Amino acid sequence: MLLDALNPHPADGLLALMSLYAADTRRSKLDLGVGVYRTEAGATPVMTAVKQAEWKLLQAQGSKSYLGPEGDLEFVRALQPLVFGATLVADLGARLTGVQTVGGTGALRLAADLVAGASPGHVLWLGTPSWPNHTPVFAASGLRVRSYRQFDAAAQGFDLAATLAALERAGAGDLVLLHGCCHNPTGADPSAEEWEQVIEVIVRRGLLPLVDIAYQGLGRDPESDAWALRRLVECVPQALVAYSCDKNFGLYRERVGALYVVAASGAAAAAASSHLAAHARASYSMPADHGAAVVRTILGDASLRAAWSEELRGMAARVNGIRGALAALGQVGAIELSPLARQRGLFALLPLPAAAIERLRIDHGVYMAGSGRINVAGLSMGAVARFGDALRTVQTAVAA
Repeated sequence: MLLDALNPHPADGLLALMSLYAADTRRSKLDLGVGVYRTEAGATPVMTAVKQAEWKLLQAQGSKSYLGPEGDLEFVRALQPLVFGATLVADLGARLTGVQTVGGTGALRLAADLVAGASPGHVLWLGTPSWPNHTPVFAASGLRVRSYRQFDAAAQGFDLAATLAALERAGAGDLVLLHGCCHNPTGADPSAEEWEQVIEVIVRRGLLPLVDIAYQGLGRDPESDAWALRRLVECVPQALVAYSCDKNFGLYRERVGALYVVAASGAAAAAASSHLAAHARASYSMPADHGAAVVRTILGDASLRAAWSEELRGMAARVNGIRGALAALGQVGAIELSPLARQRGLFALLPLPAAAIERLRIDHGVYMAGSGRINVAGLSMGAVARFGDALRTVQTAVAA
């Protein structure tokens, strides 16, 4: 029988970690693995503006009929100024098009399908380490993924030299994946000066950027976090932008995203839009409506938008506060934590051996990805010192 030939697929490491954490009865346990925002009390609440928007929808929404494969185009348009800024949206005009997607992951897959449909086996350059799901998503569409180092683990920073060298090797038209802000899993973004050098090579080599921006507003603020994306789009004739509302609107389980195409002309944008609709139709027919309606409602209501913006500022401030507290620990065993203060977003990548990560879980109830990635927001301010002590203890134990 056909299905009898299937062997069990290896378990996803992070999902397995979630199960282990749930089974741990220690009250002092720390979940630094799952990539969601957490409050000081460890909760991932529904944002106040989201609740209010849902109430408005409950009262006003008159139909649950299908939207079509493009999804909620009012949502797509409402999101554009947040992503690109109103001035750039006006400047791009008909060159800018987009569709609603099933989260940021759906946007990445749709982008990959669009490129593979135009050029089967097209090359995509991926800086590593990166989000573990990037390679499977792109490979599933038939793209050829070529990786290069973009993170200097010793310096805990962006590796500009390695990145520029890789992009110089890329062929004209090759796709290059860029994290718009709050790099996952390292937290190490290029500086403004480094971004300018990266953009210069992309323009000169004729590369096609695919920007994955999933954490806008959780680094510094929405405008600052969108600077690099907007600067890039100003300089290139075409670009793809995969956007997620899961984190900055707290809509994780609603799976809300968008894929934007910046084309060389309005006609090219219209053609791309027709292909996106066809790919979406063949993949999942059409996206769910609720999360997109929530975002559209918030962005279209001045009081709700103000409430959302204020709550998002508070979330970013808490994450940066935890980063500062970790950085203040300085040298912890062989790990220097001070660079965490200049990194941004939910994640940091600690250079820990697998044995130390296992000891953190078994001996101290600290759960983190096997790569050494931690979700900074999983810590409370009161748990920072305890985490530092555990980090020091396990390094000593493993070294003995």
